[in-house]
Amino acid sequence: MTTLTTHRLDADAAGIAEAGRLLRAGRLVAFPTETVYGLGADATDGRAVAAIYAAKGRPSFNPLIAHVATVGEALALGAFDAAATALARAFWPGPLTLVVPVAPGGAVSDLARAGLDTVGLRVPSHPVAQALLAAAGRPVAAPSANRSGHVSPTTAAHVLADLDGRIDAVMDGGPTDVGVESTIVACLGGDPVLLRPGGVPRDAIEAVIGRPLAAATGEATIAPGMLASHYAPDAAMRLDATAPGPGEALLAFGPVVPPGAAEVLNLSPTGDLAEAAANLFGHLRRLDASGARRIAVMPIPSEGLGEAIRDRLARAAAPRDA
Repeated sequence: MTTLTTHRLDADAAGIAEAGRLLRAGRLVAFPTETVYGLGADATDGRAVAAIYAAKGRPSFNPLIAHVATVGEALALGAFDAAATALARAFWPGPLTLVVPVAPGGAVSDLARAGLDTVGLRVPSHPVAQALLAAAGRPVAAPSANRSGHVSPTTAAHVLADLDGRIDAVMDGGPTDVGVESTIVACLGGDPVLLRPGGVPRDAIEAVIGRPLAAATGEATIAPGMLASHYAPDAAMRLDATAPGPGEALLAFGPVVPPGAAEVLNLSPTGDLAEAAANLFGHLRRLDASGARRIAVMPIPSEGLGEAIRDRLARAAAPRDA
C-alpha cells in the first residue's frame, strides 16, 4: 500500500475539526475511546471501509462496529427490540456494542456489515470520541487501531508503532481507561446473546434485561472477534472463471470482460481492489437477485485486499448443507 504521512493531532478544537474533515473525505483517523484506540473511517463509504482492512492487514472482511455520538443516531441505524432499547438506555454512552437488525435504508455500508442484515452499533463515552463523532457527522467504523493479530492499542504511541505510514492521522487523547474492547450483545429476537465479554460486565447486563444472557452458538460471524462467515448467495458460485457458462451470471473484475453472461456486474472496471472490496457484497446480492442459478467469478489477484476478497468469495462458494 502507499506510504502516508501520519499526522499526530492534538485533542483540541483544531485537531478535532481536522480529524472530522479527514473522515468526511474518506480518510483514516485513529482516535481514543474509553476501551482502546479505534481506527476510524466513514462507515457509509465502502471505499473508506476497505482502506481499514488494507491498513490493518485484516485477513477477511469481518463485520465492523459503527460508532455514533448519540443514542438517537444509533436508533436510526438499527431495529431495536425492547431488550436492545433497555440496554442502550442503560449503558450508552459506554463500552457496550449492540448487534441488531439493520434498519430499512440504514446508512452503514455493506462492507462495514460484511454483507449481513445486522449491524453492530456503539455510542462511546470518551470525550474525544464524542467530539470527533459529532464533528464527522456520520457513523464511523472503528476496529482497534493495530495491525491484525497484534495487541490492541491503548495509547497514540501504540497506534503509531503499528500503523505509522499506513493511516492519515491519530488523535492523541492520552491512555484509554478500560483497556479491553467493548462487550458485544446480539439482540435479534429471543434472548439476548453474549458474543464477546468486555467493558460492561455480564451481571450488569443481566440485571437490566432481567434474565441470563444466552451463549453464542454456531459459526455465524455477526460481530468482530468471532469465526469468519458471511452473506452467501442462494446461487451456486464458480470461482476463477475465464468465461461464463450457459445461463451463468458473471461477477467480473478488470477492463476485459468475456461475453456471453446472462447478467454482468464488474467489481472494478479499472482493476482497483479497494473499489472491488467496496462493491463485493452489493454486487453479489444483485446478481443473486437476477435469478441466475450460478454466478461465475473472474480471477481476483491475491495481493493486498485481493486476499480478503478471495477469502470471502471462497467462503461464499463453499458447499452448504442441504
